[in-house]
Amino acid sequence: MIRAGVVLILIAAVAVGALALSGDPGRATVIWLGWRADATAAAAILLALGFGLFAAVVWRTILWVLEAPRRAERARAEIRRRQSYDVLARGFLAVAAGDGPEALRLSKKAAEIAAEAPGLVRVLAAQAAEAAGDMAQAQTAYTAMLGFPEMRLAGHRGLMQIALAQGARETALRHAQEAYGEARTARWAWRAILESRLEAADWDGALALVKGALDRKIVPPVVAERARAALLAASAAQLEHAPESKARSIALDQATEAARLQPGFAPGVVMAARLLAEDGKMGRAAALLENAWRAAPHPALWLAYRDLRTDETPRERAQRLGRLAAVNPAHRESLLLYVEQALVAGDAPAAREAARALEGEPVTARVAGLLARAAYAAGAVDEARMWLAQGMNAPPEPDWSDLDPEGRPFAYHAQDWARLAIAFAETGELLHPRLERRERSLRELPELPIAYADAGPMLAEPAFYPVDEGYQEPEAPPGPPRRAGPRGRRSS
Repeated sequence: MIRAGVVLILIAAVAVGALALSGDPGRATVIWLGWRADATAAAAILLALGFGLFAAVVWRTILWVLEAPRRAERARAEIRRRQSYDVLARGFLAVAAGDGPEALRLSKKAAEIAAEAPGLVRVLAAQAAEAAGDMAQAQTAYTAMLGFPEMRLAGHRGLMQIALAQGARETALRHAQEAYGEARTARWAWRAILESRLEAADWDGALALVKGALDRKIVPPVVAERARAALLAASAAQLEHAPESKARSIALDQATEAARLQPGFAPGVVMAARLLAEDGKMGRAAALLENAWRAAPHPALWLAYRDLRTDETPRERAQRLGRLAAVNPAHRESLLLYVEQALVAGDAPAAREAARALEGEPVTARVAGLLARAAYAAGAVDEARMWLAQGMNAPPEPDWSDLDPEGRPFAYHAQDWARLAIAFAETGELLHPRLERRERSLRELPELPIAYADAGPMLAEPAFYPVDEGYQEPEAPPGPPRRAGPRGRRSS
């Protein structure tokens, strides 16, 4: 209103100025109820403008007086709103701090003054009861939420968590399924159902659930793809040893699809390569392993690649391993593989040269064992024993722990596959269940003769099983020639 008055005044001033400059001020005559008033045009404009402003001010004053009760009500509502938000905020802070009694007191107060936020009041009441340890009241509050469409997900989640805390897994799963059936669902419901199916080793049901979550945009495509790869590998691991040929064929298809979806998922790639090799498709198996080595090298990959063929000389095998390492030459696993390649070929100087690239690497049991073998192959027995001593106290490598003592990669139980599938789907990283359980893995350290004893045979490469002969350790190749000890001296 003030701005409008200022604009009118400016317009009147411009009009009066224009009349004054024109030299003809003009005249205005007003006749009303027998009265006549004569004035110049400029004076008439100013009088009309002044009267209009006066009338507007009087009208606004009357309206302001009439609206006084409404303004007072709005002010009281604003005060209540601020008080209710303050009480709710302090209530949720009390819940976060674990102060149950204070949270309960504030939730009751919020129920009295926060009528405009019933949803927040119910959530606070339920969480305050949980913080106070009153599960019955919390369950009642969460159950009340189920009657409101916008609060059903929160109600089901709260009831599911209470059921899990009480050990009622079937009830918890029922609430998750009901929440997942809502038009607008949440990821936690999908995750709870997925975990239940994985716990039951229901790989097909888990795959269908992942597809449904992708269609409903509950999970992003990358998570769904990683989950599918891990679940297909888990299903293939269950079927590959089945007596029926159809089941083994399904296992081959599933493992191959897992390797295609995620070349960096070593369990699926190794399984697919093994099944393809058994089916006589060596070229496809080699291509899968090379793609996986390019994406994410893992020791199980080069072992599977090495064992694709068993009818070759050590030099031919070393050449094949060199081609695999060249796919990703700068990776740590490739640096280790170059040393293995030289040891397989029996080229001790090349092994020592390749080992120099590992000088900056942390000393693990596997690295120490590899350096000990390289030193022993070059005749540096004392250095080999030094590396062996370091390896005995060095930490193991997580990836190497995926190989059991017989050299079988990823020989997991169904529970291991379930955890692996969840972790890989969400993070893209491999779990190492055998390392977590501190189980023995494939031997990392070579066998060296004890001090002051004759130099006995030493393994030129770890005793891994050949594919075509089952899981059996091959005989150790001959080591350096024995040296005759001094006559008459006992070895200790």
